[in-house]
Amino acid sequence: MYPRLSQIAADLDSGRTTSTDLTEQALAKISDANGEGARVFTSVYADQARAAARAADTLRAAGVRRSPLDGIPVSVKDLFDVAGETTLAGSVVLRGKPVAQANAVAVQHLINAGAIVMGKTNMTEFAYSGLGINPHYGTPRNAWQRDVDGGRIPGGSSSGAAISVTDGMAFAAVGSDTGGSVRIPSALNGLTGFKPTARRVSMQGVLPLSVYLDSIGPLAASVECCAMVDAVLAAEPYRAPLAHPLRGLRLLAPTNVVLDGIDDTVAAAYRKTLSALSAAGAVIVEQAVPAFGELAAINAKGGFTAAEAYAWHRQLIAENHDGYDQRVVSRILRGRDMGAADLLDVIHARTRWIANTEAQLDGFDALVMPTVPIVAPKIADLQASDEAYYGANGLMLRNATLINFLDGCAVSLPCHAAGNAPVGLSLAAPAGHDRRLLSIALAVEALLRG
Repeated sequence: MYPRLSQIAADLDSGRTTSTDLTEQALAKISDANGEGARVFTSVYADQARAAARAADTLRAAGVRRSPLDGIPVSVKDLFDVAGETTLAGSVVLRGKPVAQANAVAVQHLINAGAIVMGKTNMTEFAYSGLGINPHYGTPRNAWQRDVDGGRIPGGSSSGAAISVTDGMAFAAVGSDTGGSVRIPSALNGLTGFKPTARRVSMQGVLPLSVYLDSIGPLAASVECCAMVDAVLAAEPYRAPLAHPLRGLRLLAPTNVVLDGIDDTVAAAYRKTLSALSAAGAVIVEQAVPAFGELAAINAKGGFTAAEAYAWHRQLIAENHDGYDQRVVSRILRGRDMGAADLLDVIHARTRWIANTEAQLDGFDALVMPTVPIVAPKIADLQASDEAYYGANGLMLRNATLINFLDGCAVSLPCHAAGNAPVGLSLAAPAGHDRRLLSIALAVEALLRG
């Protein structure tokens, strides 16, 4: 089990460790030639991290504790502006472009809170895949079966974010989530990931994929850890979530779309979890959600991501098409054939879709479903075949993107038995229900951890 932020903070408060010690340990793991550091980080802020750690230790010795994250090493995805550095977003086509003049708001919130920003983490180029494969900077290998046949995918697009936590290079990571990019790598690596209601965390200074769907969230060891990071990102006072009673909890388990193509490992872990929830007194209602079956048709021409990504990238593609990951640029170019009327169709359809989905959810406390319907595939298999790559990418994104389209909030919890392939359980709710969802997730987490 990965260390929890509350325990690290307690160790710092008691003097059992220091921020300097934690930072040096993280830097040692990042620089380990036999580790994943070179594939996990695209930038490492060693000097700045050491200076920030010394400052945190000095302030703590004087009785000053700026936040629950004060003095704790974290990582940020290579999508966030850091002053004086060009934001590359896992690509090479932005090299030589102007540097950021200011930190992204989310990064500045972390700094103000005293978190030690270790560096920027690798990602799928321009956040446009759920797999985490990157031909430019390498692909961080999943912690599960790392040395088997070249390793398994980390999930994306926040690939380096997840591995920075699993490998102790940071104790929490901040990623973006447009169609599951926080929750997918969390699920595939046995972490907890939280996608908040999008409007709660500022996207200022974050390179966009879709302004309609983008959100910012943490990957960490537990629900409590995610809540701590989320409070800092949203610039809200931290209030520890209290576990919601499981008895009487009403959970809607969709029977259509989200279980299509599910593998035996995920199916077994999911059914076992539903049984445990039922035994604990939760009411599980399994029924079809008709709106879920409509989303593929709504997005048939590429949806928000294709339209918005093409608008943002069209000049860069004209300048340097061959510099892109060709599997990414081919998806971006789908937006070339979308007109204003097509985009308006999606906007209007979304309004109706959200209303219909929320109406069905009325009377339920949360949705429950697998975060991802398959375990992490092998990197080499997906690199070798376009068919395998796009097939796996569709499965990775399918369930999670439902919640982005809903403009909702969601938590992915590990629900697999120790030693087995990591499997994620998704709990989700409509927009604005973040605190209640975290309380529900806390109770489910306690049940799953026994």
